[in-house]
Amino acid sequence: MAFEKEIKLTDCRYSYAISPNVKKYTLRDNTFVQTRIGNYELTRLLETIPNSNDGFPLKITINKDLNGFKLMITDKSGLRSVNIFKSADHKILQDKFYFLMDSLVERGIFTKKEI
Repeated sequence: MAFEKEIKLTDCRYSYAISPNVKKYTLRDNTFVQTRIGNYELTRLLETIPNSNDGFPLKITINKDLNGFKLMITDKSGLRSVNIFKSADHKILQDKFYFLMDSLVERGIFTKKEI
């Protein structure tokens, strides 16, 4: 998967784009970790029950030039994408995803657009 300027996850109500005003220190302040090759990565586990370690990993990677990103929700192995928006059974996971992404929008890392 290549770095993109805007991403819309399947069945998600919003599309997210990297903010043109994002700064490296803002990423570090928001617990993004710099990788060996210079990209910034944030991994969170979307869980129905907190601290159960039973959920789907959300992984956000922003390239070192701060002009593209990857956003994916996968199964525990990290190999297959998971669509948490398809079923109402995942309402709690959807709410947690939107909460996390809204906090990153408020901090100027992403912009969002309703679809």
